[in-house]
Amino acid sequence: MLAIIGLLTKNWWAGAAFGAAFFIGREHAQREYKIGQPGKLNPWEGFDIWRWSLDAQLDLILPIVAVLIAAYLISRR
Repeated sequence: MLAIIGLLTKNWWAGAAFGAAFFIGREHAQREYKIGQPGKLNPWEGFDIWRWSLDAQLDLILPIVAVLIAAYLISRR
């Protein structure tokens, strides 16, 4: 996502934001399915990352850090 949006718009930070939002949305959806009530979760409860498993926390944090670092390095050129 970072590369596609970055190349189309020449705004690498927009690509990073889109990539980060994608991973946040994916983890929120997985949290809904994990409790067994898709669509019934309080929207803010899904973002309570302190209640997530370590694996889910890393699945959110590491890709976001990666796209932010990539956007920073590419935009510096």
